[in-house]
Amino acid sequence: MIDFELTPIEKRNNIWLKRDDLFEIAGVCGGKARTCWHLAQNASGLVSAGARESPQAIIVAAIAKELNIPCQIHMPWGEYSPEMEYVKNLGAEIIQHKPGYNNILTSHAHKNAKKLGWTEIPFGMECDEAINQTRKQVKNIPGGVKRIVIPVGSGMSLAGLLWGLFDQTKSKNVLCYTQEIKIRILGIVVGANPVIRLNKYAPPLWYNLVELKSSDLDYHQKVENNQLEGVILDPIYEAKCLEYLEAEDLLWIVGRRPQ
Repeated sequence: MIDFELTPIEKRNNIWLKRDDLFEIAGVCGGKARTCWHLAQNASGLVSAGARESPQAIIVAAIAKELNIPCQIHMPWGEYSPEMEYVKNLGAEIIQHKPGYNNILTSHAHKNAKKLGWTEIPFGMECDEAINQTRKQVKNIPGGVKRIVIPVGSGMSLAGLLWGLFDQTKSKNVLCYTQEIKIRILGIVVGANPVIRLNKYAPPLWYNLVELKSSDLDYHQKVENNQLEGVILDPIYEAKCLEYLEAEDLLWIVGRRPQ
């Protein structure tokens, strides 16, 4: 039986950890895997797009294999990355494009999904389901947390977190909810600017709660020391938050690519 209940929060030394990486299905883990699993139900095939180092392609390919349905992933042109080899070994079809800009990849994925009659898993999990799945995970944040630190790629996990905080307010008023929330959020931006998506998917006035800070490291650069008190973090996303953590922060672990 697949557990969709609250993933735990642990404390390691003086840092809290939201362990959404402990949700696992089909050998992949995290909030994006949970969202993909819901989107994939009753699909005859899956189509998606992703960067050559993105874990999303692995998630989609693994869930397609688990459901015994075909899978097609649109990715940039270039030598196969370890993630692409993983996707290929899962049996998914990889279609590369040159130039490999995100808008080109997503356009091809959208057109092919419609042509094939398959389910499109949106680039960056940009959909309402991602919000719904993440906002449910906010309920068990303990009162002692000073600040939440979260890696920000597409911004969808952050948007879901914000809606979850909104759900915990008493007034449920989107025009004054930020005044009720005492906790603040530091989003470490890994990749493109997420503000347009946050303006679309996050609650109004989200910027009153969030400080966005771009990682000094290039998106493609992996952090070698990607452990926190024995917990292995994704080297491209969560590990880039490590240098910003302070005592009593909560690191929101969205997921982790397979080792």
